[in-house]
Amino acid sequence: MLRRSFFTLLAVLATVTAQAADAPKKLLVVTVTTGFRHSSIETAEKVLAEIGKSSGAFTVDFVQQPPGQPKNPGRAPEKKLKETDEAFKTRQENYSQALAGYNAANAVWTEQVKAYMADKMALDKIKDYDGFIFANTTGDLQFPDREGFVELIKGGKAFIAMHSGGDTYHPFRGYVDMLGGEFLTHKAQVEVQPILHNPAHPATKPIPAGWRVFDEIYIFKNYDPATVHALMGLNAHPNEGTPGYYPVSWCKDFGKGKVFYTSLGHREDVWDPTWKADTKDRKNTPEIARTYQEHILGGIKWALGLVECEAELGNVKAVAE
Repeated sequence: MLRRSFFTLLAVLATVTAQAADAPKKLLVVTVTTGFRHSSIETAEKVLAEIGKSSGAFTVDFVQQPPGQPKNPGRAPEKKLKETDEAFKTRQENYSQALAGYNAANAVWTEQVKAYMADKMALDKIKDYDGFIFANTTGDLQFPDREGFVELIKGGKAFIAMHSGGDTYHPFRGYVDMLGGEFLTHKAQVEVQPILHNPAHPATKPIPAGWRVFDEIYIFKNYDPATVHALMGLNAHPNEGTPGYYPVSWCKDFGKGKVFYTSLGHREDVWDPTWKADTKDRKNTPEIARTYQEHILGGIKWALGLVECEAELGNVKAVAE
């Protein structure tokens, strides 16, 4: 009887273990912005939930910032051609008042974000997630323990970021080193045809040869090709055409964790094949958006360890100019 009970227990444990292995991974999607806020964030949230559900690979929870982010008045005015000194002085004064109001309101709002993030991103509350997605985040996210978060990824979690996830935590070197690069600038949105450096990788395998996409293409700094596995890139500046290497997407092991980043994803029609269908606002076909979804799904699954692929570092030797 004891022997039979022992083997029954083993069978139950094996079943439970198999079910746990097959269960969807848990991802926490962060869409907080303390800098520029992309209009595509809401679309990104929808798409990530949809592809998680349709693939069965993962579920998502969200950390979204408190409402009420004040609007930055932008750059100081410059004198217009034929503008009178009096008119220009008036515009300068109006701008100064608007800037002072913004600074005061932003200080209050930043404290609200800080308190919100202290609750939502406390390490004891997020430690059971399998990974994290920064979907078009910007600025200082006010994490209660940003160093602890990086160590959490290094300890075996997945980290995935899209587009302005590369325009996040600039003063924090730990984040930049984890990601593998840092946003420097961009010019006008443009159509590009990225080079596929590893067509066998899950993030690039769905992308057909000659694939073109219209988006805001980032130029990076603090990017060292020896420290990442390049997935997509350009051999010339996306707008100017001057020679040089310009990365678009990459991945890397990070301690026991894995990092996947794609700089694509500024536009709604890159994310969503249904966004403003059959209107002049679309610059990308639905098929391009479906390919992008497969691109990020492949990267997410790789980062979560659901699919395997060699990702040796330094597979592209050129250095971005």
